[in-house]
Amino acid sequence: MDVLSFLRADHESVLGMIESLERGRGNSAVELEARGRLATSLVIASSRHEAVEEQFFWPEVRRVVPDGDELADRAIGQEDAAKHLLQQIENSEPGEPAFEQALTEVMSAIREHIEFEQSQVWPLFENAESAQVRDSLGKKMEQAERAAPTRPHPNTPSGSVVQKTAGLAAAVLDKVRDAVTGRKDDQPPRPPRP
Repeated sequence: MDVLSFLRADHESVLGMIESLERGRGNSAVELEARGRLATSLVIASSRHEAVEEQFFWPEVRRVVPDGDELADRAIGQEDAAKHLLQQIENSEPGEPAFEQALTEVMSAIREHIEFEQSQVWPLFENAESAQVRDSLGKKMEQAERAAPTRPHPNTPSGSVVQKTAGLAAAVLDKVRDAVTGRKDDQPPRPPRP
């Protein structure tokens, strides 16, 4: 699978969650519970996605794209800011001002980040990287996503090596915490892959 197809499927899935969250702003107990579950799915999907990008995609952008360091630094800065917002969502309850403010901000930040990646980074990456390497990278990322953290970990450095070591340890703890708390039931469905 081409890495850009892999990333596009994740982006479309996350954007679908955002659209559902924007529509579902009711205040009944049932609506707030549904909103919380969907927000948790968004946190899980975003956390996994960013972890595998940091492990594989951004190092490759740095390596092959002219001005790749600048592009990767900007993207990782956006991702780091989003992790703090995702953590605020995790630490609050649907309907609370802190939850709603963080959710509103993260939805806007995610859209901005996706637009930046797709319009500015991807065309340069596609021109700089061979189809064979893009396919190999997509397969690695798809495999790594299964073992990726399900929580944001905003205080963990975003480097590739850290994500491949500390990120894997965090992922194991996340999965244990998810099983114990019942959060594993909020796992988003895997996006369909081409």
